[in-house]
Amino acid sequence: MKTLEPKVYIVGAGPGDPELITVKGSNILKNADLVLYTDSLVNDELIATAKPEAEVLQSSGMDLEQQVELMCTAIRAGRSVARVHTGDPAMYGAILEQMVLLKQQGVEYEIIPGVSSVFASAAALGAELTVPELTQTVILTRAEGRTPVPEREKLRDLASHHCTVALFLSATLAKKVVVEFLAAGWSEDTPVAVVQRATWPDQKIVRTTLANLAADLRAAGITMHAMILAGWALDPDLVNRDAHRSKLYDKSFTHGYRKGVKSGE
Repeated sequence: MKTLEPKVYIVGAGPGDPELITVKGSNILKNADLVLYTDSLVNDELIATAKPEAEVLQSSGMDLEQQVELMCTAIRAGRSVARVHTGDPAMYGAILEQMVLLKQQGVEYEIIPGVSSVFASAAALGAELTVPELTQTVILTRAEGRTPVPEREKLRDLASHHCTVALFLSATLAKKVVVEFLAAGWSEDTPVAVVQRATWPDQKIVRTTLANLAADLRAAGITMHAMILAGWALDPDLVNRDAHRSKLYDKSFTHGYRKGVKSGE
């Protein structure tokens, strides 16, 4: 068993499948003295790998100050803390507010990245989000609901780039999403894919179009824990066409590791 330095490890647990945590994140979880985890989203199978003598607590019933107080008390007692978040902590993880208070208390912390639900969803769909000649950009954002977004980040403006768009926390705002995308010039037949609870045993996938997004989500009963991916990179027919090849593996393309061969040589 490895002895961890007494500090707060903010660990990304991945999207759901307990095998999708990083090796480093898993080692920290297995050796931490206090495990504080997002119980509504993190797989219990993963949390069960904590050492038997660890104190394991759920965070859903605690406010920010309560969580930070628990972590600081543990660190001052010479214990290590694994603060376990779903997906990758950097994406809608509400970790900055924790770090601010930890720093004010003089408590050291370290962030351990995890697999984000956006990439788990792409994998579940068998999709590449950056397809040559279609899009080379992915926008990660959310629709505006009770939590506002900055004025320069309105969905209509972001959608005007016509690249792949990944929407977190937006399943209940599907009608608004459609309105904003159409106003940005997207066609009604633009492919959209929705993955609910990516990599969990009850994962659900809905493939639809922009025009049918709201109705299909309603029919599927999807209102939360879902990733919405939109754009022509989500067209399931792409795998049936030998097109959109990258330059990287083109036999005529020269780069630092291979000399390209011209046609006829």
